[in-house]
Amino acid sequence: MHILANIIVGIVAVIHVYILVLEMVLWEQPIGLRTFNMDADFASATRVMAANQGLYNGFLAAGLLWGLFTGNIHVQRFFLGCVLTAGFYGGLTVHARILLVQGGPALLGLILLAFV
Repeated sequence: MHILANIIVGIVAVIHVYILVLEMVLWEQPIGLRTFNMDADFASATRVMAANQGLYNGFLAAGLLWGLFTGNIHVQRFFLGCVLTAGFYGGLTVHARILLVQGGPALLGLILLAFV
């Protein structure tokens, strides 16, 4: 169970690194526009805000990787809880898909860590 929990924590970290790249680097590129269903004008107007969001997602990834590489389950639980909270809030305020993409894997990780 511990190995599976580590895999899920790693996957959640990779998801957040990907979100960082989307929001900080690819926001105004075709993949960013498609991913977030926006036009170039909106992307241009919101690029600084998106970069800020991307940075926060990077901090979540860094915390998860820190917990993973040190083997500290408490750190992993804390950052998975942060991701779950962010996913829940995003799902309620922006798009339900966020709850599934961010919150789902985080919840699975928390459940698996409960058995470690």
